[in-house]
Amino acid sequence: MQNILHNNTGLLIRIDDIAENMNWKQMDICENFFDEENIRPLIGVIPENRDPELLLYPKNSKFWDRVRSWKKKGWEISMHGFNHVYDSATKFKDYFNYGGNSEFFGHDYDHQFRKIKLGKEKLFNEGIEVKSFFAPNHTYDKNTFKALCNNDIKVIIDGYGLFPYEEHDLIFIPQLFHKETIMLPFGLQSTQIHLNYWDETYFIKFKKFILNYKNKIKTYEDYIKNTSNTKVKKLIRYLSRITLSKIRRLKN
Repeated sequence: MQNILHNNTGLLIRIDDIAENMNWKQMDICENFFDEENIRPLIGVIPENRDPELLLYPKNSKFWDRVRSWKKKGWEISMHGFNHVYDSATKFKDYFNYGGNSEFFGHDYDHQFRKIKLGKEKLFNEGIEVKSFFAPNHTYDKNTFKALCNNDIKVIIDGYGLFPYEEHDLIFIPQLFHKETIMLPFGLQSTQIHLNYWDETYFIKFKKFILNYKNKIKTYEDYIKNTSNTKVKKLIRYLSRITLSKIRRLKN
């Protein structure tokens, strides 16, 4: 029983909104902490950042050198949208019923395919070959999934449930909670870290949380190996979807 719990309980550190313009002070602090604790997170890189809010942060002229250095450390580099600009409203009709605005939802297949292709090419030209993707604000439609498959990106770091699963010819690694410091007693989950908004107090809270659960920290590769679609896991996924979708609608 202990082995079952150990193998099926974990936390993947997913960091969002990594771009040339960002809170580099907090990124430096987090990187030093991850190095000290031998933690290999998954980093969501925006290939062509045009987000007006992010552009207010200082620009790192050696950004792509930094991304390549993370790759050499064994960090997983994921593509986080293309330009991080929201230009459509979902009205909770996006695939995960997340709601809010979107970079991808509602656009035709050709538009989405082109954006994903350009993003993947940008990363490839910088020496980064990506295997995974997650959209800004968790918002997708079936055109997004088709466009990803046809760009040979087969993993999405989003979804419901407690375990990685396969659907639409893709692997989904669930991301359930907005708050970074939640650890479920069972299941393989991923965080959603927006360190651009952190201050020292928040980092200390995050550091304490990670040190408390360090033995639960897993890597992207660990999760891919644990992908399955058993009936029990499908039921858990369905229940988590219904519950969290209702909560999000009530909040809005």
